[in-house]
Amino acid sequence: MCIFRNDSVKSKRPFLKFAALLTLTWSGLTAQAQTPISLLNVSYDPTRELYVEFNQAFAKHWKARTGQDLTIKQSHGGSGKQARSIIDGLDADVATLALAGDTDALHSNGNLIPKDWQKRLPHNSTPYTSTIVLVVRQGNPKNIKDWDDLVRPDVKVITPNPKTSGGARWNYLAAWEFAKRKYGGDDKAQEFVKKLYQNVPVLDTGARGSSVTFAQRNQGDVFLSWENEAYLLEKEFGNKVDFVYPSISILAEPAVALVDKNVDKKGTRAVAQAYLEYLYTEEAQDLIGKHFYRPRSAKAQAKYAKQLPKLGLFTIDEAFGGWDKASQVHFVDGGKFDQIYTRK
Repeated sequence: MCIFRNDSVKSKRPFLKFAALLTLTWSGLTAQAQTPISLLNVSYDPTRELYVEFNQAFAKHWKARTGQDLTIKQSHGGSGKQARSIIDGLDADVATLALAGDTDALHSNGNLIPKDWQKRLPHNSTPYTSTIVLVVRQGNPKNIKDWDDLVRPDVKVITPNPKTSGGARWNYLAAWEFAKRKYGGDDKAQEFVKKLYQNVPVLDTGARGSSVTFAQRNQGDVFLSWENEAYLLEKEFGNKVDFVYPSISILAEPAVALVDKNVDKKGTRAVAQAYLEYLYTEEAQDLIGKHFYRPRSAKAQAKYAKQLPKLGLFTIDEAFGGWDKASQVHFVDGGKFDQIYTRK
């Protein structure tokens, strides 16, 4: 009997140890759930309104899933400038920049993310797309219909600086490819884009700054704009602006990425990863369409088909061989943009 009793006591000890360990584990999880956490999303200019609403939805989702309160902070500016800020030490958990080339710089210039970062999420880590349109004054008094109207001597063009703004790079490349196809070859395209920038009175650092210059300061006859920004301007300044879809434009693919070095330092990898994955859910895709970006979800695409019509769009890979090549040819110091643009 003594042996039996001793075996019973021994048999209980592992269970008691496991129960004690389980109690400590749940205590740790409860403590973690009670500890508020914060994320910083460093993005480009026109995403402000989208991420205000998305952040509220994700924080609510995270609270329901984990019991943990979440604060999400936003930083906005020209995409290239934002990338440089992260490289220089801005503690971004996620980067939702205007183009993959700016995100690539987080690897090549700061080793903050892996080289293959775009393979970690669907659609090369682009949960939404956009394009470039022409915003004009109400009634289109200059009768601007397509890219070739932008080089007329009576037209002033508002666009940001492609050295600091991702949107501006999409603008520049869309105009270049239009001219290359219409007039034949890169030499003709360079002449065309040079004439276009001779019509640009001021280069703001980001898309939102150019939006203010056009809509609030009333400078220029046409503003080269993200599609979603054009809709926002129409909502706010409907009695002042219209916008025109050109005959051809570029498929803009803003990419999103986890900033590995920062999330590992801050202990926020799990929530930051969940944040980016949530962009692909139906709830988020609906918000994306609501804010005039082009969703990836077929359901959301169908819902917003009228306001986001099908267009003739070319990709950066098709026309320029990808962002690495486009950047080296056009946007590095001494590249094509520096060659064609004379500061006033």
